[in-house]
Amino acid sequence: MLARLRQKHFDQVVRAYSAEMYRFAWWLCRDRHVAEDIVQEAFTRAWHSWDSLREPDNPKPWLMRILRNEHARLYERKQFDYVDEAPEDLEIAADHAPIELLELENLIGSLPLSLREPFLLQVLGGFSCAEIAAELDTSEGAIMVRLTRARQALRQSLSGESSASARKSS
Repeated sequence: MLARLRQKHFDQVVRAYSAEMYRFAWWLCRDRHVAEDIVQEAFTRAWHSWDSLREPDNPKPWLMRILRNEHARLYERKQFDYVDEAPEDLEIAADHAPIELLELENLIGSLPLSLREPFLLQVLGGFSCAEIAAELDTSEGAIMVRLTRARQALRQSLSGESSASARKSS
């Protein structure tokens, strides 16, 4: 009976948070299949340590921490393939008309992880600065600085690109 209640509660949590966790995982790794794997592994780990959940009424920060740890583990065991190519042999993409959403995704993706992670936790996860600070094991002030720097970098990139595209069109 207790096992069924545990399973039912876990199933409810999976249904409630899987979309948010997938979205956050995708923003971290930018690959659909890898994001799905990370979320699946995070839920597997969550199930195995379900009894250690301290706040059963608010499992979201705990799940996000597991997801972040899974993302980090991915890079611990990743083996990069290196190819020796002469720079002149590399293909350079042609200039295409900009797509605003794609540009924004690329700009966010180009932020350093130390800025991108708190920014995404706030924007996609809806976490407060205090919750992000607890999640990343740092101070609330440091998170506010990182969020400010992330926004400044995005603004600067967007204004730089908009002025560059205005110069192209004139």
